[in-house]
Amino acid sequence: MTPSPPATDAPAAPVATDVPVAPGSSARRRARAAAPVPYDFRRPLTLSREHARHLSMALQRFARLWGTQLTARLRALVQVTFDDVTLLTYDEHVANLPTPTALFVCTVEQPRGTALLQLPVPATLVWVDYLFGGSGLGDEREGRELTEIETTLVRDLVTNALADLTYTFAAIMPLQLSVRSIQYNPQFVQAVAATDAVLTASFTLRIDEKRVDTATLMLPAEAVLAALRTEQRPDGETPNPDRLVRDKADLERATLEAPVEVAVRCTPRVVHPRDVVDLAVGDVLPLSHPASRPLEVVVDDVVLAHAAAGTHGSRLACQVVSVEENHA
Repeated sequence: MTPSPPATDAPAAPVATDVPVAPGSSARRRARAAAPVPYDFRRPLTLSREHARHLSMALQRFARLWGTQLTARLRALVQVTFDDVTLLTYDEHVANLPTPTALFVCTVEQPRGTALLQLPVPATLVWVDYLFGGSGLGDEREGRELTEIETTLVRDLVTNALADLTYTFAAIMPLQLSVRSIQYNPQFVQAVAATDAVLTASFTLRIDEKRVDTATLMLPAEAVLAALRTEQRPDGETPNPDRLVRDKADLERATLEAPVEVAVRCTPRVVHPRDVVDLAVGDVLPLSHPASRPLEVVVDDVVLAHAAAGTHGSRLACQVVSVEENHA
């Protein structure tokens, strides 16, 4: 038994770590992590932490396999890094894509759907140059599209990558994709409805440390999230529809009973700072609100209705005269 060292008044030396941490950085990280994120009920697209973790693990494995496959085929060092996965509407996904770009429209089997793999055209031309024994020069001309031969070569590389995606998603769901066509303007591709939810994964591609590009993969969210929810159940069974109805009713009831602050206001008026600083008792400040126009009934700065001012007993009150139909 080794005797313990004698106690001293000097403070204990800090334990060494593999990653240096700047003073106060851990406290700042905790503060950032604890900051609440507002929830927008008008855009209820959220990805649960558990689902995001499962998807990130599968997509990280896919990125490693994809990079290994490209390195072997191109005979050049290719690194593919998974960056992030988010839940968006299809319109938002398309709005974030560059134009022009190589957009591989893929058919998803069981259930039937459409997926999109986006690659920068200059990056695919670098791949073609390596396949023909070149030095990876590529072609940076604006608006350049793939020729028929180049399309065949790149399509073969993408098909092999989609096979790796099938392998990495096997633990979540049977995901089989096949390339259907190649487009160059995302605005002309209507893979799903504009408001449908999609999963968007982004990747960083590095080739020989000389070129860095960003690629994205879009998957239909409904099928993937349904498979994740089924996987989380210990018995693997589909959730009881009656229970889902009850849960939805409980959520609606709790939402309707949540307290909110209602305000009645006039039309705001813009004034100069000097007008506010010089205000004194007895000053009259004309408002921009016409006397014949009803007041605005607002919740969280959203106009819900219009009302006329009045009284109710000994209290001020307002009577609703019209309701905004597009406030939800």
